[in-house]
Amino acid sequence: MNFHVLTLFPEMVEAGIKTSITGRAIENGLISLNAVNIRDYSEDKHKRVDDYPYGGGAGMVIQAEPVYKAYGYLVNHIKMAKEDQSTFKKPRVIYVTPQGRVFNQNMANELSQEEDLIFLCGHYEGIDERVLEMIVTDNISIGDYILTGGELPAMVMIDAIARLVPGVLNNEASSEFETFKDNLLEYPQYTRPEVFMGRKVPEVLLSGHHAKIDTYRRQESITRTYDRRPDLLENATLTEEEREFLTRMIFQKNYDVYS
Repeated sequence: MNFHVLTLFPEMVEAGIKTSITGRAIENGLISLNAVNIRDYSEDKHKRVDDYPYGGGAGMVIQAEPVYKAYGYLVNHIKMAKEDQSTFKKPRVIYVTPQGRVFNQNMANELSQEEDLIFLCGHYEGIDERVLEMIVTDNISIGDYILTGGELPAMVMIDAIARLVPGVLNNEASSEFETFKDNLLEYPQYTRPEVFMGRKVPEVLLSGHHAKIDTYRRQESITRTYDRRPDLLENATLTEEEREFLTRMIFQKNYDVYS
């Protein structure tokens, strides 16, 4: 899978992605990262890419032309790399903006099916709306707050998507059983020693009984989701037995509160 980032700070993106798991995935050829500096496509002799907003207001706005030229170069570069250019389709362009849909695991799963993804990172007061209308296919946010630029959110999304690419994780099963599987939070994890400052690892995890361990972990996931993110339960995938467990658990918690 190929990640492309249109940014004013390519070194920031490269430093963040070319480390740890994603860095190894790049070295192994499982994913690639191409950070394109928008400034390289500025006609200004000082490589400026921003100007004052029409209508007045605070801050500066990134101009349409350098963004469009950088995008055009990138799309052509992607097309030329394809063996069969006759079936080439322009990649999705994700504009990283707090005005977009909030990124989640389902979106990561969907985007991981793409061969190429382009992330457009804004700065200052944003990017000229005209070029956004021309090239952007998806407006995506990582939360309802403001950051200095789109580089950090782009890296967050790339990390979440990349780990779903086959072979990126050493343990292929690990992505399947992580947080948000079936819209549930992940169960608690334990390792050695068995006792830490008087706190013991749950006995069932030491039993070697895999069916009981699976049941325990699912119930812990359901309980943790109810306690921390009850909004997720509306779309959670549960068996009939698990729904009965959830009902009993909620009843017991309410009883404990009011008894």
